[in-house]
Amino acid sequence: MDGITPNGWDFDVSRETIARLKVIESLLIKWNPKINLVSKNTLQNLWERHISDSAQTWPLLPAETKTLVDIGSGGGFPGLVLAALNGENDIELDITMIESDIRKCSFLRTALREMSVNAEVKSQRIESADPVGADVITARALADLEQLLGFAERHLKPGGTAIFPKGINWKKEVEAAQESWSFDLETVKSKTQDGAVILKIGEIRRV
Repeated sequence: MDGITPNGWDFDVSRETIARLKVIESLLIKWNPKINLVSKNTLQNLWERHISDSAQTWPLLPAETKTLVDIGSGGGFPGLVLAALNGENDIELDITMIESDIRKCSFLRTALREMSVNAEVKSQRIESADPVGADVITARALADLEQLLGFAERHLKPGGTAIFPKGINWKKEVEAAQESWSFDLETVKSKTQDGAVILKIGEIRRV
């Protein structure tokens, strides 16, 4: 790590990756007043609250992951951050971001272009988009777990993995989801918020 590393960032990545992440930062600050990509109260702590919080999902991707779909991508978390980190991987992932808001899709495409990284942005509703058949599905601050599992069932391939960051009320969401779904669950403690976790979920089935 070196002097270019922003506050709130503790991941060991290249200068090129930090530069790509800084593109996200600058564009978010520029675009946010117009289309409200994230809460304006979080902009002062953007790296910790959004970029680092998204980046901590990267090490949780199964080693064999080839395709990833980020649903409800919004301001690009975690989808844009994962696309930026993708350059650190020996085998690049095929990343798709699904977002229904056309303006937010424009932001996502602009960020990808200015970072010079590849990912597909689909301007569609998650529930009506053609199933992607992804190895991994991600979502952050989108919906409760019960609804997320429905999206995961649609867009994951059999045996795929869902990775969902969740806040301090995650246990209640898991208990509610278990009334309608059966799934394997691994919880990983969040590095950016006390009491929060990242849910790593597989073998999703309706009950």
